[in-house]
Amino acid sequence: MSDPAIRFQRANFLVTDLERALAFYCDVLGMSVCFQKDSEPDSYSYDVFEIDRAADMRFAVLDAPDQPRVMALTEVRGIELPPVPSPRRAAIVLDIADIDGVVEKSIAAGLHVYGEDHLVTNDGREGREVGIVDHDNNLVVIYHITKAAPE
Repeated sequence: MSDPAIRFQRANFLVTDLERALAFYCDVLGMSVCFQKDSEPDSYSYDVFEIDRAADMRFAVLDAPDQPRVMALTEVRGIELPPVPSPRRAAIVLDIADIDGVVEKSIAAGLHVYGEDHLVTNDGREGREVGIVDHDNNLVVIYHITKAAPE
């Protein structure tokens, strides 16, 4: 069997407090920690994220209920991360059935939650979508399809 030409492995967000980020991604969004570890001093992440090597890093890889290792969070300690520029340049998009529960928990956690929008997909399915900004200004868009495409 040959290797696929491309396979999406995972998204990765930089965070300043891994425990606080895990509270959102696990307790609110429903992911679970696959593993955590301190980054090696020669980690490639220093180069590709252009992080000063004076910083310490550790990371956690997260599983979604039916998808292993779909997300990573890299904590950067010992330096101040610059603000995320506006407009935002990236987001993760998650299909979550309990939108109301996630919104309620996000608001309780003090996160910025955008107003809900009516989603219409290119094939005519309809649903709900909401944007949430985590504690490190990373954007998460949650959605759920509630109506099948017209036949």
